[in-house]
Amino acid sequence: MRPLEIGLLFLMAPLVALAQAAPEDYTHVGVALRSRPAYDGSESQRTDVIPVLRYYGKPWFARTTQGVLEGGARWGLTPGVDAGVQLVYEEGRKTSESDLLTSLGLSDIDPGVSLGAHVEWDFKIGPAPVGLLGRVRQHTDSDRGAQADLRLNVGLLARGGLLVGAFAQATWASSKSVESFYAVNNASGGLLHASLGLLGSYDLSRHWMAVAGVQARRLHGDAAGSPIVERESSYSVNVGLAYRL
Repeated sequence: MRPLEIGLLFLMAPLVALAQAAPEDYTHVGVALRSRPAYDGSESQRTDVIPVLRYYGKPWFARTTQGVLEGGARWGLTPGVDAGVQLVYEEGRKTSESDLLTSLGLSDIDPGVSLGAHVEWDFKIGPAPVGLLGRVRQHTDSDRGAQADLRLNVGLLARGGLLVGAFAQATWASSKSVESFYAVNNASGGLLHASLGLLGSYDLSRHWMAVAGVQARRLHGDAAGSPIVERESSYSVNVGLAYRL
């Protein structure tokens, strides 16, 4: 793994915290072991080590708790509703991690950055915390296109030091985004993938907690029919430790 990727992965862990607590409640940082596909659509499963981060200031924030690395500034619009702008780390694709990509002679896709905006609404249904997040972002490399997603987080269980939650997310991509990553000519934009997952944490002490998450994802549209897609459905799992500051 290249040094740049190690540094960026520090902020790129999948969701490992329960649906949003109040932003000022705590900051945590840690490390997790992740099993994930070489890329969405690959049948090759890979394991890597990724740290975990959650920080909310006023107005600055940085987090991996919503499925991607993002950091920027956000402001409260009304109680429970925040809006902001963010830089997002966009994962690349390594040819060496996939026999299919190697046989096709496709080049690596380097990690990059996109610029976007978001609106987030945190509320409760009965005792359950619920978070609804909408994001849009444009890659700084115009050939990589744009994406938008809608994410729902729901708290399921809070007992003792155990927290368990679930999330669902739909992601849409522009034609350029699909073409650049999935080697599809004249692709149509639209729904790229949908994800479902469970996540949780357990307090081991005042500051230390164990974290875990599992996610299932299914490709849609022209991406699902790409010549580099070996399976439309994939999964990722992560387990680790985090230190609450």
